[in-house]
This record gives sequence, C-alpha cells and structure tokens, in this order.
Amino acid sequence: MRALIIEDNENNMELITFILEKNGYKTICAETGGKGVDMAVQLNPDFILLDIQLPDISGTKVLSILKNSQTTNKIPVIAVTSYAMAGDRQRLLKAGCDGYIEKPIDPMQFIGQIKKVLGECL
Repeated sequence: MRALIIEDNENNMELITFILEKNGYKTICAETGGKGVDMAVQLNPDFILLDIQLPDISGTKVLSILKNSQTTNKIPVIAVTSYAMAGDRQRLLKAGCDGYIEKPIDPMQFIGQIKKVLGECL
C-alpha cells in the first residue's frame, strides 16, 4: 500500500515516514497542501495522512478539494493533527476525513490506528 503524507513539519514527516516504511508501506511526501493535492491526483495513493495546519492552504481546504474531485474522492483521508480541542475530531470527520489521529503521535499505536481506519474504509 502507498501512503501520501501531507505534512509541513520535517520532524513529523520523518517520524511518520519511518513508521510507515518500517511496517511495509510505501510513502510519498508533500510539504504543502497544493503539492499534496497535485500528487494525490497524479499518483492515486491508497490513503492520505493529512496535517490540518499547512503553510499554503489549510488541511480542511485540501480535504474539500480531494473529496470534491472524482479522481480523488474515494481515497481515504486520515487527519493527523494537533487540533485537539473539543469538537475538532467531529468537525473533521463531518468535513470528510475518514479518520483522526492526534499529534503527538504514539509510534506504538500509530499503525494500529491507521489499519483500523483503513479496515473501515475498504
């Protein structure tokens, strides 16, 4: 399976990439929302891990673009975000995210969280 990681923080990107690759996933990385949208359309990943706070366009805007495109609307999108206020999880799920993982991520639980969401989506 191939994951597109849309994440602007280099340390988070490295950690997520390391965990995924260690568990047999292939990874594609995008540091901005715009680049992430382009890569999703061109490369059709199996799932997307999406940061919500991005430098160019917000993760919620990226999510909207992806879910409103016939090319990408079936790709599961999992928010991986430090947005952890009351209601944020529900707001993002209602906006179209298929799953929600809070930062800082727990490396021991991360793959299990992803597999759970993907199992529900596939």
